[in-house]
Amino acid sequence: QKRGNSIIPPGKGELASGLCGEGRMEEPEVIFQTIKNHFKQGKQFSKFRILITAGPTHEPIDPIRFIGNHSSGLMGYKLAEAFANRGATVDLISGPVSLKISHQNVNVYPVTTANEMFEQAILLFEQADIAVMSAAVADYTPEVVTKTKLKKSGSKFSLNLIQTKDILLNLGKVKKKNQFLVGFALETDHAVDNALLKLHNKNLDLIVLNTMEDAGAGFKHHTNKITLIDRDETITAFALKDKSEVASDIVNHIAIRLNI
Repeated sequence: QKRGNSIIPPGKGELASGLCGEGRMEEPEVIFQTIKNHFKQGKQFSKFRILITAGPTHEPIDPIRFIGNHSSGLMGYKLAEAFANRGATVDLISGPVSLKISHQNVNVYPVTTANEMFEQAILLFEQADIAVMSAAVADYTPEVVTKTKLKKSGSKFSLNLIQTKDILLNLGKVKKKNQFLVGFALETDHAVDNALLKLHNKNLDLIVLNTMEDAGAGFKHHTNKITLIDRDETITAFALKDKSEVASDIVNHIAIRLNI
């Protein structure tokens, strides 16, 4: 599975040993249908253009330092791969990460700052059918960026910050009826309440919630534990999984919502 292979699990029933349980070869009809669905899935999103944001943003303080966060971008890259493997054309706006993706269906747009990501997202959103905003965008950026390195002076230092442009909020304002907008919420407390507030305030169709309270979830992990909340406030929770599996769960959920 880690190499990207799909596994048809064994069936349950009476075994050659006389015991009952998992271990039977799955019925030929089930194997055939699984293979048929596998190849059908490869064209599932062939008529769709997907916009995805991934990774952190770096907000410069001076030529040496910046404000950032611990996002690796892995979740967004796995989502781009999952959609592309199902036939979609993917526009991936990536903050500064060490990841690479080489898929003929994925166009990568590297950016550094929140403002650069905002401008690129606004530009590409117009042609997107589905937008999944998984990037961890800075909420604030330094008001002044000095051209030379700031020198140490005194025991205290103050930095004036100004608010960045809210990408999700602005996309929600211009979203058309035929567009499906997905946001992410990483919370530390009152997780569901905060996610619901974000869902409605930003005119989202779906929000992906994960919380730092769950071990193995959030930044710096190859795993994630998510809860999906739809516009009608239907809540679907998932167990802790590898991020490639999490990406499949999200894509499957969107496919169901859009009847694809």
